[in-house]
Amino acid sequence: MFKELGQMAGLMKNLPKIREEMDKLQTKLGQLVSEGDAGGGMVKVKVNGHLEVLSCTLTEDAYKLGDRELLEDLIVAATNQALKKARQQVADETSKMATGLGLPPGMNLPGLGG
Repeated sequence: MFKELGQMAGLMKNLPKIREEMDKLQTKLGQLVSEGDAGGGMVKVKVNGHLEVLSCTLTEDAYKLGDRELLEDLIVAATNQALKKARQQVADETSKMATGLGLPPGMNLPGLGG
């Protein structure tokens, strides 16, 4: 318990540095891009580190399917794949930042979904 109190005191002392690093991280997350695809590349979806969809691209072959339900499923699959990759990138970048600041492993930082 006392060790945790010491860590919290250290965090409070480094609060300006933590805020600065969190701001940098938020900027970096907006620049990260993850892509998911489905149907052999007929559908491609790109998302950023803020988990916002940037684009959804369909090939001519996707249009020729003539199967709306299948196309909708492919879009969902590509989007979920892109989001999964983006979440992993966010976790990796957050972990790097936390380690660089000397934060304890597994510490949840507000606003980062940790």
